[in-house]
Amino acid sequence: MKSLLFSRFLLLLPWVLIVIIVLDIDSSRAPLPALAPRRGGGGGAGGGARPAAGRAPPPRRPEAALPTIYAITPTYSRPVQKAELTRLANTFRQVARLHWILVEDAAARSELVSRFVAGAGLPCTHLHVPTPRRYKRPGLPRATEQRNAGLAWLRQRHQHLPPPQPGVLFFADDDNTYSLELFQEMRTTRKVSVWPVGLVGGRRYERPVVENGKVVGWYTGWRADRPFAIDMAGFAVSLQVILSHPKAVFKRRGSQPGMQESDFLKQITTVEELEPKANNCTKVLVWHTRTEKVNLANEPKYHLDTVNIEV
Repeated sequence: MKSLLFSRFLLLLPWVLIVIIVLDIDSSRAPLPALAPRRGGGGGAGGGARPAAGRAPPPRRPEAALPTIYAITPTYSRPVQKAELTRLANTFRQVARLHWILVEDAAARSELVSRFVAGAGLPCTHLHVPTPRRYKRPGLPRATEQRNAGLAWLRQRHQHLPPPQPGVLFFADDDNTYSLELFQEMRTTRKVSVWPVGLVGGRRYERPVVENGKVVGWYTGWRADRPFAIDMAGFAVSLQVILSHPKAVFKRRGSQPGMQESDFLKQITTVEELEPKANNCTKVLVWHTRTEKVNLANEPKYHLDTVNIEV
């Protein structure tokens, strides 16, 4: 009899221990705290989740509805080319709906730029067109063929698409530095918008002079008599304007250094129609920084490194 009771006790003992452990765990758990309500932007002492009447934030514009920004960048082979393009790509990757049109001054796409574009991580069209040798003399306008190639690609791409085609074009040289705020400003361009440019023309900045919301003159250090005394980095053009003026290009014949901007803008707008951006052209959002000329005096010609490294 005793052995029977003992055996039953041993059978029940594990189950009793399990029940005791479970009860102990449940009693040791603290109740979860109630979630605090989110504070509204206009909430008072109560901190309620609902915003105050009349102060509801405006709905955010969906990214798909944003006009596309097309950036045409001429580039050419030089020791700092990859460094310049890397800085520019790091900026462009932070801009929504931007399409980069990168145009090499070359008879064929280079391996360096092709590899760079493949790993750039943003929408990019890689073109190439060489500058004729007769136009490579000092004192002549530069990057004319490359900018025109970008314009031709843009027009060809959109000629079969139905309107409206919201978009903005600007010319982004690879030796400039851009604030992200600039892209917000230019995206609302209706026809042609303008803004100041820093570190250009031998001055700290140049800018359009604005009165009552209209451009009335130019603060510039070089040839203020130009029809549009502005740097290439100082304006953007609506895509519709580019498409509606199919013959507007950068000219070679009769064009002088520093006059390319004026020669181009005269074909599509007037000074009276310009749209001042950047707080009525009182903020600098782009700088013509220009990378310092590289010193390669100690670069060997014969006893080269055993590893070929792309710079």
